[in-house]
Amino acid sequence: MPKTTPFNPPAGGLSLYVHVPFCERKCNYCAFESAVPVAGEVELWLELLAKELEWWGGRLGKPRLNTCYIGGGTPTVLDGPQWERLCGLLERFFDFSNCIEVTVEANPNSLRAEHLFSWRDWRVTRVSIGVQSFDGAELAMLGRLHSPLQAYSAISASLAAGFSVNADFMFGLPHQTLHNWARTLKEAVGSGIGHLSLYQLSIEPGTPWARMDPTLLPDGSTQYRWAQWYLPRKGFSQYEIANFAKNGEESKHNLNYWREGEYIGVGPGASGYLSGWRYKNIGSLGCYAEKVEAGLMPVGEGERLPDGQKARESAILALRMSEGINRESYEKEYGRAALLKIIEILEDMPRTLIEITDEHITLTPKGMRVANRIWTELI
Repeated sequence: MPKTTPFNPPAGGLSLYVHVPFCERKCNYCAFESAVPVAGEVELWLELLAKELEWWGGRLGKPRLNTCYIGGGTPTVLDGPQWERLCGLLERFFDFSNCIEVTVEANPNSLRAEHLFSWRDWRVTRVSIGVQSFDGAELAMLGRLHSPLQAYSAISASLAAGFSVNADFMFGLPHQTLHNWARTLKEAVGSGIGHLSLYQLSIEPGTPWARMDPTLLPDGSTQYRWAQWYLPRKGFSQYEIANFAKNGEESKHNLNYWREGEYIGVGPGASGYLSGWRYKNIGSLGCYAEKVEAGLMPVGEGERLPDGQKARESAILALRMSEGINRESYEKEYGRAALLKIIEILEDMPRTLIEITDEHITLTPKGMRVANRIWTELI
C-alpha cells in the first residue's frame, strides 16, 4: 500500500491484534505464522513493531481501543522485560481509557508467575490458554509440550490471579474416541473456566501432518454434537459456532470480528480490517523487516471487497453467531435486494438447519454442524 493511503479511525473506537510470531516448538498441526526464535530475534521483533506502530501513529494519531488481543505463536515466550517493553509500546501508541477487554494467549508449559503478575499490573483482563486436550497421549501426539497437570495448573493460577479464562480444545484427532473427548470436556468444565473454544482438526499444507491419511481422523461431527448437548447443561451457551461461554464470559474481541468491527493487526502475519480495506501482513520476519525499515506498511496482501461480496461475507459472519442476522440492520446496511437474496438461498435449505423470523435469521444447532455446506451456498 502507498504511504498516502487514507485510514480513518472509527469514532467509536477500534480493536487491536498484536501477533507474536514465536513459539518454543511447532506443533504437528500448526499452520500459523510462527517459528522458534534464535538469539536476538525477539528484540528485533520489538524494534520492528515499534516502527510499524509509528507508521500507524502517523495516520491514525493515538486511536481509542475497545479491545486488544495479543496472540501468536506463543506470547508467553516473552520474558518479563520484553513484556514491559511491549506494554510500553502499546501505551505509547494507543488510548486504552475505554478499553473493555485485553486478552493474552498462553501455553501451559511456558506460563510463569511473572507473566500473571506483569499482566495484572498492566491491563490484561483475560487469558486464553492453549490446552487442546486433557489426555496425555493426545497431547504427545499433537506435539504439545505440556502435560494435563500443567494445563490444570495454568488454569488454576490464571483464575486465582483474577483473570477471565478461556481454553482451546481440539476434536477430530487421530484415534480420538468420543469417550476421551467427553472426558476432556468434563474436566474442562470442572476446572472452573468460563469459556471454551472448540476446533476440529484440519490437515493444513506445510505442516508435519500435511501427508496424513485422512481416513485416520474420526467423524468429528459426533464429538461436536456431544459438546452441543453437554455444555449447555453445564451453564455454557453456544454463542458462536466454535465458542461456548457462561453468561458475561463471551470474547468481546472476537465478537468485534464477527460483527464486522474495525481492527488493525500488527506484527508479521497479522490481519486487519480498516476503512473498508482488509489486509494481511507479510509472514516472514525477514521480509517484514525490509518493509518496516523502509518506512512502508508491511502488507503482504489486501483487498477492498465489492459490495455484493461484502454483503455475502457479512451474512456468513453473522450466521456464525447464535444472534444471527438482524434483518433490519442488514437491510439498512446492504439494501433490501441483498437481504432478499440471502433469504432466497436459505429458504431452499431444510428447516432443521435454518430459522427465519420477521426479526432474525439464525442457524439451528444442527445448522451449525453443517455450516460449511451453508457457506458454500452463500458464497
